[in-house]
Amino acid sequence: MDKYERIFRLHGILSARRTPISAKDLMERLGDCSRATLYRDIAFLRDTLGAPLDTDEENGGFVYRPDPDGPSWELPGLWFTAAELQALVTFHGLLDKLGPGLLGEHLAPLARRIEELISHQHLHLGEVPRRVRLLGGLGRAPGADFHTVASAVLQRKQLAFHYHSRLKDQHTTRQVSPQRMAHYRDNWYVDAWDPSRKALRTFAIDRISHARVLDKAARDIADAELDAYFGSAYGIFAGRSTRTAVLRFSAERARWIADERWHPQQSGQFLTDGRYELRVPYRDPRELVMDILRHGAAVEVIEPETLRTLVRAELARTLDTYS
Repeated sequence: MDKYERIFRLHGILSARRTPISAKDLMERLGDCSRATLYRDIAFLRDTLGAPLDTDEENGGFVYRPDPDGPSWELPGLWFTAAELQALVTFHGLLDKLGPGLLGEHLAPLARRIEELISHQHLHLGEVPRRVRLLGGLGRAPGADFHTVASAVLQRKQLAFHYHSRLKDQHTTRQVSPQRMAHYRDNWYVDAWDPSRKALRTFAIDRISHARVLDKAARDIADAELDAYFGSAYGIFAGRSTRTAVLRFSAERARWIADERWHPQQSGQFLTDGRYELRVPYRDPRELVMDILRHGAAVEVIEPETLRTLVRAELARTLDTYS
């Protein structure tokens, strides 16, 4: 039984009683529930959802004691956190885009399970696309070999494929040990160990063709090592961060930037004149330069000088285009 089922059942038990019920009886009626889990659920029900739940010190146990002069209390219709709602909407959107393929088949039971949970709240998963907008960016189609790549990742098998690099406009043949798939800015990537390069690499799945799942076990890389390599630098470009960008945004733009998350290890502060200074670790400047340019004159690169020079040169080329 998961958290949401326990909360609904706990609410049902307490709503049907006028006398306190002990923690021991609650744990038994909730099934496989420890004392620590019960007390976390009680705290969530009382402190987060506002239930009139009291601890009966005299008799021992818990009881609903609503305000006799106030309105009756009911479990809120929707009590997902913002993060949970975002995950639900994203999951539904991705499942809808994937269609009836491999992941759709594997994730469909989870979709039905979510539907069961929120049906208790008189909601329907089918209402998500109508009532909550999931706006995509400039994403690319994942490509015909998406499901083959996903199969290799989930089966923990090696993967062979042809790869066309956009940057170098080169075609190569690879045999890798896939580690993870990433959905980043509406595009799909696969992180893998590439023995020919003796290093971890990220491949855009839409540039993969002639993919084959091999009957060889994939080499597993520890999660900590994957996180350090793929999560250290800025954006999709992997590798450990080697530099820190210092960006200063105008006082007007600061009202947005101060609440944005550019990188897990970023830091920022408001300056005395209302501007906002953001520090972002990075390794490869390409994606960072694009994100800086979209803010136009509202941002200035303070350091390092190499990044400042790159942005200045790109702006000069842009002006030349319009001259």
